[in-house]
Amino acid sequence: MTENVVHLHKPTDTPTDDAAPTVLTVVPDAPPAPPVPLWVRSGRAVKTAVTHETTKTTVRAVARHSLYTFNGGRIVARRTWDGKTGARYERMIRTAEAAGNLEAAEEWEERLQRFRAARHHRRMDLLHSPVEAAKGIAVGTGVSIGVLVTLGVVMAINNHDVTDVITPLKATIEFIALLIRIVQVVWGPALTIGPLFALLALWTVGSKQQAAPQWALPANVRSGEGEPITPSIVVKALRDLGVPALRNAIKEMGDAGASMLSPIVIAGCGVEVDVTLPSGVSTVEVQQRRRKLAENLARHEHEVFITIPTAARTVRLWVADSGALDEPIGPSPLVTDETMTADYTKGRAPWGQDLRGDAASLSLYQRHLLITGLSNQGKTAALRALALWLALDRSVQFLMGDLKGAGDWAMFDGLATVLIQGPTDEHVIEVTEMVEGAVDEMNRRLVAPPGTTFPPLIVLVDEAQVAFMCPAVDDERRPYGGSKAKSRYFTAVRKIHNQGRAVNVLMWQGTQDPTDQNLPKLVREGAHTRASLALGTESQARMALGDKAVDGGAAPNLLRPGLDKGTLVVASDGIEIPAGQASITVRTHYISTDDAHAIADRAKALRDGVTTLHAIERGEERDPLADIAHVLADAPRLFTQDVLKRLASLDQDAYGAWTNGDLKRVLEAEGEEPKKSNGRMVVHRDHVLRALANRDSDGSASAGA
Repeated sequence: MTENVVHLHKPTDTPTDDAAPTVLTVVPDAPPAPPVPLWVRSGRAVKTAVTHETTKTTVRAVARHSLYTFNGGRIVARRTWDGKTGARYERMIRTAEAAGNLEAAEEWEERLQRFRAARHHRRMDLLHSPVEAAKGIAVGTGVSIGVLVTLGVVMAINNHDVTDVITPLKATIEFIALLIRIVQVVWGPALTIGPLFALLALWTVGSKQQAAPQWALPANVRSGEGEPITPSIVVKALRDLGVPALRNAIKEMGDAGASMLSPIVIAGCGVEVDVTLPSGVSTVEVQQRRRKLAENLARHEHEVFITIPTAARTVRLWVADSGALDEPIGPSPLVTDETMTADYTKGRAPWGQDLRGDAASLSLYQRHLLITGLSNQGKTAALRALALWLALDRSVQFLMGDLKGAGDWAMFDGLATVLIQGPTDEHVIEVTEMVEGAVDEMNRRLVAPPGTTFPPLIVLVDEAQVAFMCPAVDDERRPYGGSKAKSRYFTAVRKIHNQGRAVNVLMWQGTQDPTDQNLPKLVREGAHTRASLALGTESQARMALGDKAVDGGAAPNLLRPGLDKGTLVVASDGIEIPAGQASITVRTHYISTDDAHAIADRAKALRDGVTTLHAIERGEERDPLADIAHVLADAPRLFTQDVLKRLASLDQDAYGAWTNGDLKRVLEAEGEEPKKSNGRMVVHRDHVLRALANRDSDGSASAGA
C-alpha cells in the first residue's frame, strides 16, 4: 500500500521520473513524564530551605551569639583562675623560656614566689578571722547600742520625756525591718533577672573577643576588611606564617604570645608594632613571607611593610588601614604656596609624605642623586619636583639633558644654562660634552684659592640609560656610551662623583629599568641619595638602592607597577629615616606640567635672566664678539665671570680657558671694554651690540669701496 508523501522542505536535488516515492513516517507523541515523587519534591524543598541565604544567616547568628555567651564564660573563668592562682606567672615563665629570654623568666619566677607567699599569708589569716570577726561584731553591736541609748538620753532630757530614751534604738530596729521587707520583695525577681544579667555580661565579654568560629562571624568580620590590628591578630598572623620554630614557640607561650609585641601605636594612616622573635627564628624568615603575613592580617601585600630596627631578632611591622594607600596625597607646597623660596645649603625640598602621613623633605646639599624605576612610574615627575624647588634658589645653576625629549623639562628654558632635549645619538653626544664641560668647570674650581665659594651647579640627565647604551664613537674611536673606562659619558660622570661634591658640582640622574649595562655599578654607587620607584626584581632593587637598604627591608620590587605611581623607596642621609631603618618609603606630590611651568616662572622672576643653550656647538670657527652678544641675550648687563661661564658652556674648546684678560682684549679691540658697576666688572649688552653694528657697517663700507 502506498502512503501519501508530504514534503516539509524544498528538495535540493532534481527529481527523476523513476524515483521511488518517499515514505512519511508518523512518530507518535512522547508519553508524558512521570510525576515527581513526593519524597523527591520534599527533599528539594528541604535542600532549598537549608541552603537559602536567610537560613545560613540565621544559623550563623544563633551559633554566633550562643558561642559568644559560652566562650565568654570560659574567658571569665580563665581570668578568675589566673587571678586566684599562679597560672599567669607560670605562663609568662614559659613564654620567656620559649623566647630565649632567661632574665625575664627569672624575674617572673620571683614574682610567682612573692605571689605564693602573699597567698599563704592570706590563708593563714583566714584561720583566725572567724574569732576576730565575732569579737568585732560583738564590740560593734555594743558600741552601737550604747551610742543609740546615749542619743536617746539626750533627747529625753531635751524633750522632758523619759520614753525618748529608746526612740533612737526603736527607729534603728524599724529601719532594719524595712530593709528586710525590701529584700523579701526584691529577692524573687532578682533570682529570675540575675542569671539573665550574668548571661548578658558573659555575652558582652565573648562578643568583644569575637569568641566564635570564623564561619559564624558576620561577613565583614570574616573577610577581615577594615579589621583593626590587635595583639591577638598579630600573634595569630605570625603563628600561621609557616615558620615551624615560630609556630611552636607561640603555641608554648599560649595566651602570653602578645608579650612578643611592643605597644601597637598609630603611625599615620596605619599602625606600627615591633615584634621580638623567639630564639631560633631569623628576621629573614619573616621578611620573605611578606605576602602571607599581609593576607593573615587581612591586608594586601602593599599595605604591610617590614623593616629591621636596631634591636636584635626584631622586625618592625607597619600595617596600613585597609585601602588607605590607594588614596592620593595632597598637592605639593610648591603649588599651594606661591611665596615659597629655596635654600640649597640649609633647606629641604618638600617631596611628599611618608607612610605615617608625615611630611617627607629631602636635603640636596652636596649630594649626588639617582632615581630609577620602571617606565611610566613617575620618575621624571619626582626628579623634576626637586629641581623646581631648587630653582627657587637664585644661586643655583643647571645644566640639563633630557634624553627622552618629550617636553617634560621645557619649563627650564630660561632657567638652565644648557637644556638639551632629544633621544638620538646626536643628543647623547651633546649631553656627554655638556657633562664634560661640567668636569672642566669642576677642575677650574678645584684649583681656585682656598676659601673660594662657588655657586651650586646641578648637572641633570634624565633617561640616562640612553647615554650609557649609546653606540656612537668619536673621531678617536672612543665610545660615548658604555661602562668602561674609555666611555666618555661614564668617565665624566665618575669624575663628578669623585670630586664634584667638594666644589658644589653635583650629578643628578634619572634612569629606567636598571641593569648592569644601562646603569653601571660604579655610577649607581657614586650617588649619595638613591631612590627607586616600582621595579621588577629584587636584583634590580639591589642595583637601585644597594645591598644594605634591601637587607634592611627596602623592597621597591614589591611596589605595584601602575598603582603605586610616584611612590619611592629612598636610601639617603638627606631625609629623616626612623632609627634603625636603612630606607624610607615616600609618596611624592605630583606636580603637573602646567603647575611646573608656573613654578618655573616664579623662579625666573627671581633671576636676572638666563640664556639657555639648546645645543653644544662644536668644530667651527668662532666669532668671539658675536658669541658674547649671543650669551648676553636679553640681559642688559652681566658680570664678566658670568659671561665667561656662558661662553665656556657655548664652546668649551674655544672659551674654556678664557680669563677676564681675554674677554677684555676682544672688547677693547672694538672700543667697548668692560666697565665697573658697584665695584664689579660688567659687560653691557648695548655696548656689545654697538660694537657689532660698527663692525658690520665698517665691513660694508670696505666692501663698497
